[in-house]
Amino acid sequence: MRYGEPTIRSGLAKLSGCMRIVVLPLYPQYSGTTTGSVRDAIGTSVGPKVAMIESFHDHPAYIAALAASVQRHWDAHGRGDQLLMSFHGLPKRAVELGDPYQAQCVVTAKLLAGLLRIAPADYIVTYQSRFGAAEWLQPYTEPTLRELARNGTRRVDVVCPGFVSDCLETLEEIAIEGRRAFLEIGGSEFHALPCLNESPDWIVALAAILENNVAPSI
Repeated sequence: MRYGEPTIRSGLAKLSGCMRIVVLPLYPQYSGTTTGSVRDAIGTSVGPKVAMIESFHDHPAYIAALAASVQRHWDAHGRGDQLLMSFHGLPKRAVELGDPYQAQCVVTAKLLAGLLRIAPADYIVTYQSRFGAAEWLQPYTEPTLRELARNGTRRVDVVCPGFVSDCLETLEEIAIEGRRAFLEIGGSEFHALPCLNESPDWIVALAAILENNVAPSI
């Protein structure tokens, strides 16, 4: 964990006898602020035996796991008027300086929509968790939810393809604050879809991501 226990460094220390170590940060889309910080935490002292998978935003198994999760929800609860795909936000300046994060989010969204067979008009990509005075990636999630309700959208389904497990940013910011924003403007139904968490599809995807990125000699 970057901020908790066990730390990345302590985990690497436990694997010190291994011939080679592969690090898989659980950030599907690469950003210097997230995946890059994991590389910083790894450092250089552990030597060349450590390899890192930098992103899996377009990996077929990851996209398939996302699509299966959305489809399960739709099979159980029906389908909303709009599917909103909310990704973690990033200062716009970072993208202007070359961070590939936003482009990878857009690729993930297009691939997921394609596998779900939904038209571009049926889904929206937004960005959440902004703070500070600087401009962040837009459109912002909460104002978009309010706008949808204001324009007559009765039900919205929200999925967070930038998070592989539920956390405060999905359970509170989306499922509680996002729900409140949509309903208080006049929306009728708000569905916050769970992240992949420990679903079998995601465990299979993790294995596939590693198998595709680990050299046969390891």
